[in-house]
Amino acid sequence: MTKIDSGKKIVLAGWLLAVTALLGTGLMMIVNSHSKPFIAKNERLVLLRTLNSVLSPDLYDNDIVNDTLSVVDEKLLGSPNKTTVYRARLESKPVAAVLQVIAPNGYSGSILLLVGINLSGEIAGVRVVKHKETPGLGDGIEIQRSDWIESFTGKSKNDPSYIGWKVKRDGGEFDQFTGATITPRAIVSAVHNALIYFEQHQGDLFASKEILTE
Repeated sequence: MTKIDSGKKIVLAGWLLAVTALLGTGLMMIVNSHSKPFIAKNERLVLLRTLNSVLSPDLYDNDIVNDTLSVVDEKLLGSPNKTTVYRARLESKPVAAVLQVIAPNGYSGSILLLVGINLSGEIAGVRVVKHKETPGLGDGIEIQRSDWIESFTGKSKNDPSYIGWKVKRDGGEFDQFTGATITPRAIVSAVHNALIYFEQHQGDLFASKEILTE
């Protein structure tokens, strides 16, 4: 084999690799383009399922996933960044809101919650969406492992009283977990703060289309 033949083969191999890479990239772009709608649809379904776990779908008839408002209140909602409020309406009239709330002082970091609140100010439901609590100690906040999170349903800002909105170890009405007080304490405080926020901003939450800040 001559040096010229060898050189041609190297060039040809290089072109084949380049073409293969381009084809592969193009195929990935096509697959990704076609996958995006399905991914978005699945994400919407997961979000809707979570929202419906804190607020019965029988209570509203609007598109709650898209009827949202961005709000900022670090003191009551636990984050200096924008959080989301999902607004529920029945025949165009407000019936409830689901607040995205952060308990910033969990044992292992922040705990993301969804707190559903009826127009009357009573809690429709609470769910933990994301947390980093220690396995075993933090299991009690997960609905799949415990019904503790259900203890908030039906409560309101003043029921129990301000003192009652604490874990029993602190003189309140809510159970703590064996060997773990920090996690439930953080969630109880965050839920109560969400109720305070809702009471203070209820009218604005349903009327405004802009970002609500402190």
